[in-house]
Amino acid sequence: MMFADRDDAGRRLAARLEHLRGEPAVVLGLPRGGVPVAFHVARALGAPLDVIIVRKLGVPSQPELGMGAVGEDGVRVINPEVVRASRVPQAELADVQAREQAAVQARAARYRAMRPREPLDGRVAVVVDDGIATGSTARAACQIARAHGAARVVLAVPVAPPGWQARTGPDADELICLGTPRDFFAIGQYYASFPQVTDDEVIAYLDRAGDVRLWAAGAGDRRLEA
Repeated sequence: MMFADRDDAGRRLAARLEHLRGEPAVVLGLPRGGVPVAFHVARALGAPLDVIIVRKLGVPSQPELGMGAVGEDGVRVINPEVVRASRVPQAELADVQAREQAAVQARAARYRAMRPREPLDGRVAVVVDDGIATGSTARAACQIARAHGAARVVLAVPVAPPGWQARTGPDADELICLGTPRDFFAIGQYYASFPQVTDDEVIAYLDRAGDVRLWAAGAGDRRLEA
């Protein structure tokens, strides 16, 4: 067992990301399990916390195989090689995209009811999840972050299988992982506590992150006044 829970993993991952302190970073948690981890990274770096809402576009006959991804603001990333190799007609691709884009919009409407999306233009996007299995979702998230204008993309996770770098490809500029156990089977086996994270919990973490930044800004102002 490597981590007590996602909070423990987040604190330990944050220690490995100290070199990003002072950078114009935005920490992006993958809903839902990556958000508790990302919260502690954002707090340690003094960076804003946001979510990166992404849905993989699975090949209709083989849904686990990603032919692209969609994110907020209609951002779409397509892997033309997979589309060609799988012989997916444009009409089917459009159907899959419409369905997954609707799912993105539904989740975004809930998470962003009280907060706008954090701009990524020219900034360092630190994409955080609670672990990597196949790598497809994390890879899609990095692609979406880049498409939103991030100047640099860092993918950071507590645990992943050996050789995980090959699964993510060149979509991140920097890859950080605390452990790559040889007997990797599933992410949850490396957490003593690994419950499902609810949408309400995601929103609570986002609210807490905003409160921490407001308090820190206020404390800084008071120090300057003193």
